[in-house]
Amino acid sequence: MPEKIEIKNLSKSYGAHTVLNHYSAIVPLCGVTVIRGASGIGKTTLFRLLLGLEEADEGEIIGMNGRKPAVVFQEDRLLPWATALDNAALGSDKQKAESALSKLGLCDNLNQLPRELSGGMKRRVAIARALAYEGDILFLDEPFTGLDEENKQIAAKALLSSGVPMIVITHDDSEAELFGAVCELIVSNQ
Repeated sequence: MPEKIEIKNLSKSYGAHTVLNHYSAIVPLCGVTVIRGASGIGKTTLFRLLLGLEEADEGEIIGMNGRKPAVVFQEDRLLPWATALDNAALGSDKQKAESALSKLGLCDNLNQLPRELSGGMKRRVAIARALAYEGDILFLDEPFTGLDEENKQIAAKALLSSGVPMIVITHDDSEAELFGAVCELIVSNQ
């Protein structure tokens, strides 16, 4: 499999609103790549295009075929009727999920429902789900939303310990520093 993702002349519009206009970049698949840009510029759209959740109007993405991406979306996307353990085990198994939850400091909360968890705890369950899935690339869209500084550090350590290449959207310089990003993409619709 290629050690990079090539984005070639990618364009995406929603009606008359152009979000990406012939955007090109190379994403190395080692370490951490941070995607940056102003709000509304197309970072999440690029993310969704890379994952195949949206279709580009023009251009191509090379290097995603055959990949098994694990994703943390901007929203936690937890099943309200499932425990933290069951939510983290979606797509994997309970042993992997319990291990991931433990790394994130949630070993005492395995049987709690999302309504019984704080916002930061829900976020860590979403991160645990991505870790338990054991994908070959991690896509993280604002992964530390709702986490205090200590839990940001714990989550970054758990994510980095996976040894999997990561693509991270963050607006926060200090969060990018927690990952020790090796590559930065700037999204612009120019």
